[in-house]
Amino acid sequence: MTHNLPLMIALILMASIACQWLAWRVRLPAIIFLLLTGILSGPVFGLFNPEQLLGDLFFPFVSMSVAIILFEGSLTLNFREISGLQGVVRNMVSFGMLVTWVITAVAARYAIGLSWSIALVFGAITVVSGPTVIAPLMRTVRPTAAVANILRWEGIVIDPIGASLAVLIYEFLISGGGQNGIGHTLITIGKLLLVGAVIGCSGGYFFGQAIKRHWLPEFLHNVGALTLVIASFNLSNVIQPESGLVTVTVMGIWLANMRDVDMEEILNFKESISVLLISLLFIMLAARLSIDALLDLGWRTIFLFIAVQFLARPLNIMISARGSKLTWPERNLLAWIAPRGIVAAAISALFAVQLEKAGYADAALLVPLTFFVIIATVVIQSITARPLAKWLGVAEPDPKGFLIIGANLISREIGKTFMQNGVQVMLSDTSWDNVSKAKKQGLPAYFGNPLSDHAERHMSMSGIGRVLALAPHGNINVSAMMHFRAFFDRQHLFLLQTKPQEMIPERSKLPSNQGRILFGHNVTFSTMYETLSQGGKIHATKLTEQFNFQTFMKKHGAMATPLFSIDDNKNVQVFCENDAPSLNKSKNTLIYLLNAQAEEIKEEQVMFEQSLKTQPINGAEANN
Repeated sequence: MTHNLPLMIALILMASIACQWLAWRVRLPAIIFLLLTGILSGPVFGLFNPEQLLGDLFFPFVSMSVAIILFEGSLTLNFREISGLQGVVRNMVSFGMLVTWVITAVAARYAIGLSWSIALVFGAITVVSGPTVIAPLMRTVRPTAAVANILRWEGIVIDPIGASLAVLIYEFLISGGGQNGIGHTLITIGKLLLVGAVIGCSGGYFFGQAIKRHWLPEFLHNVGALTLVIASFNLSNVIQPESGLVTVTVMGIWLANMRDVDMEEILNFKESISVLLISLLFIMLAARLSIDALLDLGWRTIFLFIAVQFLARPLNIMISARGSKLTWPERNLLAWIAPRGIVAAAISALFAVQLEKAGYADAALLVPLTFFVIIATVVIQSITARPLAKWLGVAEPDPKGFLIIGANLISREIGKTFMQNGVQVMLSDTSWDNVSKAKKQGLPAYFGNPLSDHAERHMSMSGIGRVLALAPHGNINVSAMMHFRAFFDRQHLFLLQTKPQEMIPERSKLPSNQGRILFGHNVTFSTMYETLSQGGKIHATKLTEQFNFQTFMKKHGAMATPLFSIDDNKNVQVFCENDAPSLNKSKNTLIYLLNAQAEEIKEEQVMFEQSLKTQPINGAEANN
């Protein structure tokens, strides 16, 4: 069909965003919906042909997109995060990778019937993990920090290594094999490493210096980084074909670990581009897929998957983790999680075309086989990884802590009371003044937007399972509820209203299924802030059978606002509008806000009791 290029680009972009949104809503990797969209729009209904749409620009677009994605991923690889586990990652991307390559190639040869040449290329392509699916999978699985960091590092570092391995095998095949082929291959690997290291380190160093010494104005940092990546990638490929991926990965790691170089804004910019490119690539590459070629393979693909999932990966981890401090449950989880992603899909598309031109007929199977491995590993591991992690005991336990949106006076007082009673908190605010005050009081606090990609990378959510939106602006609180509903159940999302509900327009109200209103109908941010500013305080009181909640309320009445209740296991119950916990028979710790008038009465009572204890008793009084 004849394509209207601008219209098709617009439709693909809309489909990409729709897939990402749907994945966010249902908490599954976006790759599942992107692949489905590409398959339906391409081979099933014939609505979209990416090569016809972009012509000669298609493969250059794929190559440079992969380079940008890898650079963005490598910018997150800080050596401090992997301290003590460097050996495991090194082994996984070297010896372990070779084990995966050999087993996958043998399985492809005997299960599928590929020639040894194409089987070896296929094995090299599919050794790469999937950083584009590891991140959302880790958010769902929430394993121990060691497992999460190892998988993230492996997923990014192994991509250029796997791509380089595929290049070496390709060069060996094209050169005719034999003794000459081996020599040619060794020379090629030397050039790949040399060119990638020199250009990557040089580009990273000079760009880092440009930022540190303010040679480049701030408004050009993002555009400059993007230009540098594209230029370095293409320069490397001109000097040594296929060395560009090594270059951009080395450059990213160099910048991520360079002292006094702030890459956060660049990283945020790159992440936005990467999300878009990943979405476009998956749809485009899936649209090229030959369903008939994949279906013709039939049940033989099952044996291939069994070899990849149940033999290659476990042996990889068994060898790589030997002598490490990883526990056996952590090793078992690592042995299960290894989804393939966009780099495998892109490399298979590039090499299939080149090898078919070189006369390898079965190279046409590279793309459908690679997509089969991608779909099988992503779907099965997405479904099973969280239950397996729980069963092995390496999933984060039921988190009871609170993420508090805002580090204002109310947030700090609640956070301080929580920590004094053994409840974990993390405060977040875009005001440095508020964050610095929180840190001075010993409260963990994140400076920045808690909904941002930067927060997802750097804000510690370990032990956090609930959200208190206590910002002074209603739109911030509602946005937080909408954002975190993808990660927490509705009953764990709480919002402090900035106005009484009857004063809020219907269109601006928080939907009942998106979160719960804190503390009571007439309790707002303004009323709480005013109470605290005028001398009110937040207290914690242990309830008993004699002094229960009813007794407490009779004593304080309207001067006290109950906020939370904490039991001996540090489980927190929250007082919400039309939903107060039942405390009549409990011996919980009650957290409440006491107004200034009650505070004065309480202080006078305490002072009077102390004066009685310290007042000297004279002889006459003693005789009486």
